[in-house]
Amino acid sequence: MNYRFQNLLGAPYRGGNAVVVNNTLLVSPVGNRVSVTDLIKSETITLPSQSSSNLRRFAASPDGVFLLAIDENNRCLFINLRRRAVLHRITFKHPVAAAKFSPNGQLIAVAAGKLLQIWRSPGFRKEFFPFELIRTFSDCNDKITSLDWSPDSDYVLAGSKDLTVRLFCLKKSVKYNKPFLFLGHRDVIIGAFFGTDKKTNKVCRVYTVSRDGAIFSWGCSEIDGNGNFDEPVEVISEPESPGTPDQVQGNNVEADSGGAVKKRKNFDGKDGDTLDVEDRFQLHRLKWELIKKDFFMQAPAKLSACDYHRGLDMIVVGFSNGVFGLYQMPDFVCIHLLSISREKITTAVFNDLGNWLTFGCARLGQLLVWEWKSESYILKQQGHYFDVNCLAYSPDSQLLATGADDNKIKVWTVSSGFCFVTFSEHTNAVAALHFMASNHCLLSASLDGTVRAWDLFRYRNFRTFTTPTSKQFVSLASDQSGEVICAGTLDSFEIFVWSMKTGRLLDVLSGHEGPVHGLMFSPSNAILASSSWDKTVRLWDVFEGKGAVETFPHTHDVLTAVYRPDGKQLACSTLDGHIHFWDPIEGLLMYTIEGRRDIAGGRLMTDRRSAANSTSGKCFTTLCYSADGSYILAGGNSKYICMYDVADQVLLRRFQITHNLSLDGVLDILNSKNMTESGPLNLIDDDNSDTEEGIDKQVRNKLAYDLPGSMPNHGRPVIRTKCLRIAPTGRSWAAATTEGVLIYSMDESFIFDPTDLDIDVTPEAVDAALKENQTSRALILSLRLNEDGLIKKCIIGVGPADIPAVASSVPVKYIQRLVEALAYLLENSPHLEFILRWCQELCKIHGHSIQQNYRNLLPALKSLQKAITRLHQDLADTCSSNEYLLRYLCSASDAK
Repeated sequence: MNYRFQNLLGAPYRGGNAVVVNNTLLVSPVGNRVSVTDLIKSETITLPSQSSSNLRRFAASPDGVFLLAIDENNRCLFINLRRRAVLHRITFKHPVAAAKFSPNGQLIAVAAGKLLQIWRSPGFRKEFFPFELIRTFSDCNDKITSLDWSPDSDYVLAGSKDLTVRLFCLKKSVKYNKPFLFLGHRDVIIGAFFGTDKKTNKVCRVYTVSRDGAIFSWGCSEIDGNGNFDEPVEVISEPESPGTPDQVQGNNVEADSGGAVKKRKNFDGKDGDTLDVEDRFQLHRLKWELIKKDFFMQAPAKLSACDYHRGLDMIVVGFSNGVFGLYQMPDFVCIHLLSISREKITTAVFNDLGNWLTFGCARLGQLLVWEWKSESYILKQQGHYFDVNCLAYSPDSQLLATGADDNKIKVWTVSSGFCFVTFSEHTNAVAALHFMASNHCLLSASLDGTVRAWDLFRYRNFRTFTTPTSKQFVSLASDQSGEVICAGTLDSFEIFVWSMKTGRLLDVLSGHEGPVHGLMFSPSNAILASSSWDKTVRLWDVFEGKGAVETFPHTHDVLTAVYRPDGKQLACSTLDGHIHFWDPIEGLLMYTIEGRRDIAGGRLMTDRRSAANSTSGKCFTTLCYSADGSYILAGGNSKYICMYDVADQVLLRRFQITHNLSLDGVLDILNSKNMTESGPLNLIDDDNSDTEEGIDKQVRNKLAYDLPGSMPNHGRPVIRTKCLRIAPTGRSWAAATTEGVLIYSMDESFIFDPTDLDIDVTPEAVDAALKENQTSRALILSLRLNEDGLIKKCIIGVGPADIPAVASSVPVKYIQRLVEALAYLLENSPHLEFILRWCQELCKIHGHSIQQNYRNLLPALKSLQKAITRLHQDLADTCSSNEYLLRYLCSASDAK
């Protein structure tokens, strides 16, 4: 029961910038967690580390090893992406609007309010305070909105809300370091970028982009085509006013006190003679001139996101009306101008090669990856925009279906974290889901008054169950044979029974006096259990038509009821926070668990009472038995999920589903300073309605008021668990929470591999292990090296009697490599029986793991099947010819 967090599904993209690492890994914020999507393998993982609030700013190192993640409270996580571990933490004193690593990866530029801070990247160093602040520039008059580094990591461009762009120099040899100002924009700066010469890779132009769609191209007249200064020109003295930008006609000469030319130097200051100590003629002291000016016209829409690819000299821009444009610089040639939605594009970014564009739309909760050359989508994933209400695992535990308040049903592949089909035929919130035993049929019940059956082969709705009058369904169940479908209602307090084959309404079960929120068939017989808010649990014999067989009364409203997998126990939760366990055969109460204190935790911002004295939410709204029935999971309107031992009625473990302070109900103790006469300080709208950001936030909050299921605390989401489901294999379980679908697993992928500690993983170590007859160690080392020749050599080196022992020692994550090697040896090795024995033992020992991860292993398994089939055909032809030849020889010898 050592469950660990594995993945987060169904959570939408809510804003913030996305970054592309190593050309194929898309890193995006999902609440207070980091989501990493492999665009080649089509896999999504969520890092186990959490921030204290929703993440808003990302910056990745050039080598893709480190990630800087900054949340709404200006708290920063320094993460090792490859190890998925947090190395360091730091809190900035001002709101961070942008952050970026230098091209050499040694420095980090952070836009903290009006300040530009240059930090030294900590890397892998173990220090008490790893972040070192090198320099701070305070020349900006308003918040900095964008940053860009020069290729040599000596200069930084900073765009600000004061409608200017400043060029800062970081060279230590420069004493006088007043930034150069790029003026002329009439709106907030969205992006500022260095343009380089493709031949010399030296800065030759600067692009500045503002929110009104204006783009300025700046060039330096003193730089020739080779990246060098032209002939010396007269040096203009420094301006007397400190607020006036320096516009010195720079050159590649140094002047003495009398103004005479002393030495010539190149643009980068490296190829020429020794520089003067003052080193005044730098990039920020040159005369930059406006070469060209253009507008990305999408009136009345505003420009909301942009990015620049230095290698291709292209700019991609996104607008508030969902239109994006791709432009070739420096001639402003429009390559594409397309619409991906009607909502604001909040992030736009190139990958390293520049062939893929990533767009994010926060209002739709969607991230898109588009290849502009072929005009096709690489990725188009969208989570549930509103809360997930229900879950259902497929019988083989490979698929997970989710239904939410956005009227959609999504089916996910658990191993990859990808959604492969979305059903949107329901017109109201989806309240319940159920997988049929056939694994390719899914049932859904909705508040729109329909129960629908979905075919997961053809991806269509092949049957719809309705009632004579419109009802709202909140629970769903099917018997083991799949012939009868039952659904409980919210308004009429009835249970409707349909035939799966004909779709006809067979019966209506009446008797409850409250909403029927729990339905489940007994796994051992055809008895249906229903729980209702009328303080009863009723058992029904659906096939005999006898009505209610037995009634179990309670002292409080019953919220849900579930059967143990063997059908010999029935658990139900009540409004007073108790879990009652009944014997459904004898009709006796076996025992009760009092869980009020276990689930209690978290105080809403609008609560006038402390968390200890508050009675709201101290109950379980969802229950789920383990596969063997030894323990039970329980969750409700709390930040905790409790795991109880059924036999001993003790709390085994309590999972805290989130530490996100952006959600309500996470803190146990509130700061009284934040409570005012007008209510909690964090809920008071103090945005400036004259700015676009303020209007956007006000409209978003107003939308939250009018939507179904909106929270009573003015749109701020409350942490809760609406549904719990344990996989039929018992090795993982999922929880539908406010943050999305959390998946916890105890699969072998979390088992520590001791070979990771071996620093001498070399071909020589493999040969030495084979000489010492350590075949198991040799095989694992060769699999780690991933060299085909060594893997095949180690496979052949194993003795026939040692195959079962060696196969059992192979970690699960190396099965794919081993299967690929066996498939090759079957086609090219004469040791057929030996290789077939390897295949047989591997399937016997790792059959369960192969079944669990068959989607990832499918290519390797198909190649192995192809090799075995071809071998079988060749042997069959050889045996047939030999059989007829032997018959002929035998008949010929008899004739003689």
